[in-house]
Parts: sequence; C-alpha cells; structure tokens
Amino acid sequence: MNIFEDIRHKTRLVAEAAKYVTIHFAKLDAYAKALPIESIKNPPLDADCHYLGHAEHTLLYFLTLEAINFGSGYFPYLKNSVEGSGYFTVAKAWKTYFEQHSPVSAVDLTKLTPQDCLTIFGQSKDNAPIVELMEHFAIALNQVGDFLLEKFEGEVKQMFKSVHHSAEGLVNLLIQIPCFQDFATYGELRVPILKRPQITVADISLAFNNQGLGYFKDLDQLTIFADNMVPHVLRCDGIISYEASLANTIDTNQLVPASSTEEVEIRACAIYVVELLRAKFQAAGYDFTSVDLDYLLWNRGQAAFYETTYPIHLTRTTFY
Repeated sequence: MNIFEDIRHKTRLVAEAAKYVTIHFAKLDAYAKALPIESIKNPPLDADCHYLGHAEHTLLYFLTLEAINFGSGYFPYLKNSVEGSGYFTVAKAWKTYFEQHSPVSAVDLTKLTPQDCLTIFGQSKDNAPIVELMEHFAIALNQVGDFLLEKFEGEVKQMFKSVHHSAEGLVNLLIQIPCFQDFATYGELRVPILKRPQITVADISLAFNNQGLGYFKDLDQLTIFADNMVPHVLRCDGIISYEASLANTIDTNQLVPASSTEEVEIRACAIYVVELLRAKFQAAGYDFTSVDLDYLLWNRGQAAFYETTYPIHLTRTTFY
C-alpha cells in the first residue's frame, strides 16, 4: 500500500467509525450532479504573491512556503497585507524576502529566528497568538534548512532530482522533516492526512507547468489537501453535519483542539467524501482527480453564502 492508498484507507476507516461527524450518503448523487464541474480547473499561481523566478530558487520558495503553510487558527489575529487572506499575506511577504535576499540558502533557513519571522511577515511582538505562530514558522524553516544540509548538502535541486518525478517519492521524503509529519492518532490507527506534503507537490507542479524539475508522473494519486475549507463547504451544502457539542464549538468560534477526535474526524471525513464524489464522477465518465475536486470545493467556499451560513472551524495547528 503506497502513501496515498494509506491515506484513503485510513481516512475511510475513521469516517466509518466517526461519532462527531455524520456523512449524508443519500445526498451525494444529487450533490455530484449539481456541482458546477465546468468550472473545474487548476488555479493559476498569483505572480503578485508567489515567487516565480530562477528555477532552483522557485523550488526552494515553494518548499519553504509549504513548510509554513499553516496558521488558519491564528489568522484572525494576523495583520494582513493582502485583504482577507492570511495565506496570501504570508506568501507575499515570503516572496519579498526571497527577492531581497536571493539566493536564499539552506544555511540562511537554519538561522532564522522568531523575531526574524515577525519582521519578515510584518507582525507585532505584542500580538501573543502571532508570536506563537512565528515561533512555529521559525522552527519549520530551520527544520527544512537542516534537512537540506544533512541529506542533500544544502542543494534543493538535488532533493527534487532524487525523487525521479514521483509525487509519492517527494511526499515520502518530506515526511522525514518533522514539520511535515501530519499524522493523526484515532484509537489504534495512525492516520496519514498530509495536507502540506501533498500541496507541495501540487504547487510546484503548477509553478513549473508540470515540466522539468516540477514534473510529476503520478499527480492523479494525490488526495485533497484536508484543512478547514472543504469540510466547511460540505457542511454548508448539507453533505456532512456535526454532533451538537461540536457544532456549538464551531458556531461560537471556539477552537476545535488540534489532534482531538473531533478534529481528526472532520478532516478524515472530508477526504472520504471527496473520494466518494470522485468515484461517482469517474463512473459517469469524468476523469477528475481528487485535487480537481479540492480546487472546485475550495473555490466554492469563497462565495458569500459560505461566509454567512456557518463559521469555518478554527484549530491552532501546524498542519493547516
């Protein structure tokens, strides 16, 4: 069983045993037929917010950006430079850092401190939740630098060449870095969810038009990038629902504890539902990938309806 099969298998087991999340299976056929599949497309990367320059620098930019692509539970406290988006605020500030300090090296990454991150990302030291987030950012960036130095003499190009254009190979390499080890415990199960290792593959493929160092021969094996957006959309659309205490926690903007049973079920059920939808589309003759459906549902979640129906769940975690 490869890593992607393991994700699908273990998240299905979680979904089947879930106590806090209910999947409304009877609605899936109608839901699949109603989704605007004509709008499925890979989103272009925003050149204003993403570094897209020298090939090796671009590889390192996206590797390190995905290493810090988390903080949704902290983002209500983030000072945004891009209106309404914690992610694009971080991406744009990191792009500026790369432009001003090019070439950034693995050694540079190992030396970054939480104070450096406060400066790079334009945040205040008086903002306690964000100080905590910047501490996590510094640790993640240090870990990436250490890994590159230990395994590849600091050369990011060698890291990518070593996986021979395999998404599975890159994911298995990334989960050797502590900050990418997105595994949950659910009873006796060790459940791989691996949002950021997988989105690293997808974004580097986009940055390189799936060519050269950014070509992956098995992109279709990726699952969705399970965070808080797809389950939010599925809840608003009536495809999943939450047990009363969990619903109240979310609807009153309280934190869902990281790695709690509830939080693991939310993410696992989102993966499983999308796999069921993918199977329905494939049975109807559509060759959609899980990532195609992730983009469709994520973009769906940007509409006003999804901002006003329920709050999105908040979890302070380093995984999304």
